[in-house]
Amino acid sequence: MRAAYFNCFSGISGDMVLAALVDLGWPIKELERELNKLDLFNYQIEAEKVAKQGIISTQIKIHIKEGKKERTLKDILSILDKSKLEEKIKERSQAVFIRLASAEAKIHGKSVQEVHFHELGGLDTIIDVVGAVAGMKYLGIEKVYSSSLPLGRGFLKCSHGTLPVPAPATLELLKGVPVYGSNIEAELVTPTGAAIISTLAENFGQMPPMKIDNIGYGAGQRDLPIPNLLRVSLGILKNAYEEDVVSLIQTNIDDMNPEFYEHIADRLFSEGALDVFLTPIQMKRTRPATMLSVITDEEKMEKMLELIFDETTTLGVRISKIKRRKLNRESRKVATKYGKIEVKIGKLDGMVKNISPSYEECRKIATRLNIPLKKVHQEAKQAAFDLLAKKRKLN
Repeated sequence: MRAAYFNCFSGISGDMVLAALVDLGWPIKELERELNKLDLFNYQIEAEKVAKQGIISTQIKIHIKEGKKERTLKDILSILDKSKLEEKIKERSQAVFIRLASAEAKIHGKSVQEVHFHELGGLDTIIDVVGAVAGMKYLGIEKVYSSSLPLGRGFLKCSHGTLPVPAPATLELLKGVPVYGSNIEAELVTPTGAAIISTLAENFGQMPPMKIDNIGYGAGQRDLPIPNLLRVSLGILKNAYEEDVVSLIQTNIDDMNPEFYEHIADRLFSEGALDVFLTPIQMKRTRPATMLSVITDEEKMEKMLELIFDETTTLGVRISKIKRRKLNRESRKVATKYGKIEVKIGKLDGMVKNISPSYEECRKIATRLNIPLKKVHQEAKQAAFDLLAKKRKLN
């Protein structure tokens, strides 16, 4: 599987993303061809080779001929809808702008529909976002990974006045993304860069195991104490597990009616817990007890804690970050003699490792037809094997 790793040691901006993709081999003519599908005018794109502290890189300059123009999210989505871009490029570009609008709305206390993009509604931002998505499509990038992001310091001037660095919208966009402080007096991560990488990247942290085929350097416009570059490594994932970081909440309970656990688990799952499980343990004075464990995404942490303290007798919990590695999974319906059944297929490096039919669907069929559950389960599994074998022959 082809993947790109964004090493953002000097931050990230929209034009740096474009420049790095061009440096990786995306012809500037192809970039212009994609942008022509937007039916927008009054701009010119220039790509040139520059050196940043001795490192040769590509720098993109976008010359805008239209005056300052504010656009709403509706305006931008309309431009994308009416364009001749591929549907996938439209959808991913729209996702970036919706995320950007949501952050702006949160900062300014408005609805998403009311937000007027100021600097971010200009042609250069539209070009940056659409170009980033189209460039990744052209280069065959299926997965995007990123390093942690450095945040600069100081202040910047914009249409709202003088704002602290990072800009409030940038920080809002980076919720849940690993970041770290920097002593550099500059805006290292722009709102556009934050919107692109936080929408398109699947994971942030170290480079995943991959065989690197090519490396691109996208230059920023300013000179910094360090090379103002975005480095993007392009290659093939090796042992391509999906990875993410989640939170584990645990608490030991020895004074609660055990009948309550079913209700507690149901509530936690209904609010989005990834997993809930119980472990019998022995506490001080040899008292038998139960350890309640809840795995959750970071954004659902507060809701999980609220439920635990509302529904259990605990006075405190332990919280830790854990890394998960998962097989690449896809869900599909397979046709069986009992009807269509959903199965999950787990793959590693394109090889099928596990096939798991939906327990609930198999159970309902078995109950309705009064046949053994294992018979329905096996039928669904075999149907999935047959479908995959047929697909391999066609390829």
